[in-house]
Amino acid sequence: MSSGELKAVQAALGAEHAAVYGYGVVGGKIGEARQSEAREAYDAHRARRDELTRAVRDLGGKPAAAAAGYELPFQVTDSDSAVRLAAELEEGVAGVYSDLVRASEGDRRGTAAEALREAAVRAVRWRGGSVAFPGLAERTAAAGPSATPHT
Repeated sequence: MSSGELKAVQAALGAEHAAVYGYGVVGGKIGEARQSEAREAYDAHRARRDELTRAVRDLGGKPAAAAAGYELPFQVTDSDSAVRLAAELEEGVAGVYSDLVRASEGDRRGTAAEALREAAVRAVRWRGGSVAFPGLAERTAAAGPSATPHT
């Protein structure tokens, strides 16, 4: 285990905290037709968050706590903007899992690759299209989670 691996796991945990928060906003504005999709994504991110919390402890670290609030990349006022936010959240999560794949090995690397794939698939579903290499920083201007802690 390297300090780089712990740092990457903590970053993934932070992205999952942001995604859980963001999906709370998405769920409040998303149209009825996609409500169950948003709920499934929310549940998936909560499960990954809990898994990463355990992984940080297993690596000897103290899991980063969720922020009280997160600044969203834009105002979410309706179903269309909720869908856009969901896509951005997934792309941000994919980016940090890409970093975790590079920083880890063995089972943790496999789990990170699986999480990257799941986030990329959800992003495609939300956006209605895909990117060539999901999870790479080049796909967006920002290389972190779409929701950032609000202090």
